[in-house]
Amino acid sequence: MGLSTHVLDTMHGCPAAGMQVSLYTTEGQFATLVKTFQLNTDGRNPEGPLYDNASLLKGTYRLVFDVAGYFKAKGVALPEPSFLNQVALDFGVADITQHYHVPLLVSPWSYSTYRGS
Repeated sequence: MGLSTHVLDTMHGCPAAGMQVSLYTTEGQFATLVKTFQLNTDGRNPEGPLYDNASLLKGTYRLVFDVAGYFKAKGVALPEPSFLNQVALDFGVADITQHYHVPLLVSPWSYSTYRGS
């Protein structure tokens, strides 16, 4: 169980290896940084789940994905300012006995997410 994320680069058809991601806990308008990491070659946190079963708490969270930085590093010519810079996903964890997987499918011009398994 716990919390995990996975990012797929839909422009190139591959995992978003090297993308920087930050995880926050949130309470109202306030956000507290938990960790920042770079995705591995599979587009996942190299350390595994962001929270394991024992550490995940009921509450609200935010994942921030550095989309523009990732695509610029891949050599994609982006307008200035880029259409997408950082994508922030705010979500809630209601049942800590379940697994919360937060995938992101992203290109320089669009993104999609859902609650995965």
